[in-house]
Amino acid sequence: MTSATTLRALAFTVLIPCFTRADTPQEIRLWDKGAPGSELRAGEPEKAEGSNVVNIHNPSITPFIPKEKPTGTAVIIAPGGGHSKLCLGHEGYALAEWFQSHGIAAFVLKYRLAREKGSAYTIQDHAMADTRRAIRLVRNRAGEWGINPERIGMMGFSAGGELAAFSAMVSDTGMADAADEIECMSCRPDFQALIYPGTSDLFSATKGMPPLFIACGYGDRPDISEGMASLYLKYKAAGVKAELHIFSNAGHGFGYKPGTTTAAGRWPARFTEWLTDSGLLK
Repeated sequence: MTSATTLRALAFTVLIPCFTRADTPQEIRLWDKGAPGSELRAGEPEKAEGSNVVNIHNPSITPFIPKEKPTGTAVIIAPGGGHSKLCLGHEGYALAEWFQSHGIAAFVLKYRLAREKGSAYTIQDHAMADTRRAIRLVRNRAGEWGINPERIGMMGFSAGGELAAFSAMVSDTGMADAADEIECMSCRPDFQALIYPGTSDLFSATKGMPPLFIACGYGDRPDISEGMASLYLKYKAAGVKAELHIFSNAGHGFGYKPGTTTAAGRWPARFTEWLTDSGLLK
């Protein structure tokens, strides 16, 4: 009789090729023994739905480290999916490869899903724990990856944009006496990029927060297209540098797709220009 362990391994083998390519880098678990509160489910395989993935109980980052002309700047990418799935294609791996080819280290974050059917996770207790842990981990291994630990940013799409925004709103400098050396690191992002994020009514801005880049579409929901204009004004009032792009011919979910020639499709170039102007990309 086939053991349960063997069945889990077989399921993992079958599912993974649906949303990763053979040359996708090996992902790195955020916690060696499983995420706090999810240790008993750490061995469950993720499930693919086309280029999307669900059933995430062992959060991770997938590193895309530049092979040529590294700039020392790093971006952690939180894909969207309404907290019920992760859209790893146009909001994850494709963009990470683009950053990698432009000398920027990129890390695609798989975080626990608070709104997946039957989920016991929450955004603030679990998805945000994964987000902050990812920032700490990248900062902890910055020297190994050729990254400047003071140029690590957080980017998110849609639901992932919420995580990026919250990471900038609430952070800490780490626990100096922690047994886990990763927990000694700061979880404050050095910059943030919100790409058509949700729940903008929950976002706030205070003096000293990381600088902000925003991109969204004119045709998106009012709480996003108008909400991002309001968020820009909050940052302006707080004296925090922000840049806003509202693309007139875009809606929600444009992400990044190689070969796209529209203005919205070329937003990553505007982002790198912003990084350069802000002294975050050299």
